Amino acid sequence: MKLVVLGGGESGVGTAILGKKLNYEVFLSDFGAIKQQYQEVLNAHDLDWEEKQHTASRILDADLVVKSPGIPDKAPIIQKLIAKGISIISEIEFASKYSKVPTIGITGSNGKTTTTLLTHHVLKAADLNVGLAGNIGKSYAQQVAENGYDLFVLELSSFQLDGVFDYAPHIAVILNLSPDHLDRYHYNYEEYIDAKFRITRSQTEDDYLIYDADDVEIQKWFSKHETKAQKIPFSMTQEFEQGAFVKDGAINIIINNQKFTMPINELSLEGKHNVKNAMAATSVAQLLRIRKSTIRESLSNFQGVEHRLEKVLKIQNVQYINDSKATNVNATFFALDSMTTPTVWIVGGVDKGNDYAELMPLVREKVKAIVCLGVDNKKIIDAFKQVIDVIVETTDIETCVQVASKLSEPGDTVLLSPACASFDLFESYEDRGSKFKSAVQSL
Repeated sequence: MKLVVLGGGESGVGTAILGKKLNYEVFLSDFGAIKQQYQEVLNAHDLDWEEKQHTASRILDADLVVKSPGIPDKAPIIQKLIAKGISIISEIEFASKYSKVPTIGITGSNGKTTTTLLTHHVLKAADLNVGLAGNIGKSYAQQVAENGYDLFVLELSSFQLDGVFDYAPHIAVILNLSPDHLDRYHYNYEEYIDAKFRITRSQTEDDYLIYDADDVEIQKWFSKHETKAQKIPFSMTQEFEQGAFVKDGAINIIINNQKFTMPINELSLEGKHNVKNAMAATSVAQLLRIRKSTIRESLSNFQGVEHRLEKVLKIQNVQYINDSKATNVNATFFALDSMTTPTVWIVGGVDKGNDYAELMPLVREKVKAIVCLGVDNKKIIDAFKQVIDVIVETTDIETCVQVASKLSEPGDTVLLSPACASFDLFESYEDRGSKFKSAVQSL
């Protein structure tokens, strides 16, 4: 069997390693350059690979293709594979076929990383032998090849779920839905939503689907579609006989007649969205019968995620916050919603079809000045020039931070929450966040 892996990053290299272990004839191809660290891993495993090109004759000779989530379907090589009828799947689909251990799959437009890390943190605290993979950390396929875990927590993006057909997590979580990556889905929101719900398509009656019952799009999907999985809702406004809800300033979770409660002010993470993330993670822990004391302790000592509402420094009583991971409008909505002081907002980058209208009430209420950080800021300026007097354009992080510092006064917050991808000026949102922190530290 000939396996072709497209993409030589974390996901692709892990897939190639697992493929070789399973006695596939493996060829890895990347249209761009492969990082030195991955070249070394490929060579150490004696794998056949190429970079900066796709040799069509070899790729089109495949029995199976596993493609990196970053490669869009419209890429010429993918179109040729589709025309030839060659099966194209994701790393998650491939690795899960050869893994005997259950997974917890977590998706949603926002909060995936926080909820995945929080869930992993709780389960580790309970001494479970649990792996962490998907859109985060080491490749799932490589960890399956090394078979060291009894259970995996996977963060799953819509791109990863696009290539899923038979994969069924024992526990699936859909946190929320908001327009994101619409450029990949023909600017069709329904397509994006359907991609997210692929997480439950192969689940059975023995599996669980945890979801936000307050989310309009999730409810709309359920009105037209079925899932075989047992549904566990969570909500800020409704109460359930089985599910998670907020009552009397505490989260309440009732699953299989077992009740867990914890005051919201004891959670280590702040903000309404994090109450929901905590309810989702706790629902998983309850299903896995983790002790209540362990859950409580884990929820109160969890450190949060780098680049997600991360407090960097307070300088002359101005708090600098790094929310570089906010690459869509909905994530920035959560960030602005959690601001309690006048805010200098740093925004901009590669727009993914953003509609800034939903931010307008928060911008009016919280934002005193906007600093744009991007190559093309016209859409942002047009959206907010009527309500914000001071809007400054910058194209490098040092200038951006210096301008923000000049516009702020004691008691203010400077918030980097770009609502956009980072690829116009940076390698990634991590690169953007790290450079922001360095620029703040050198003020």
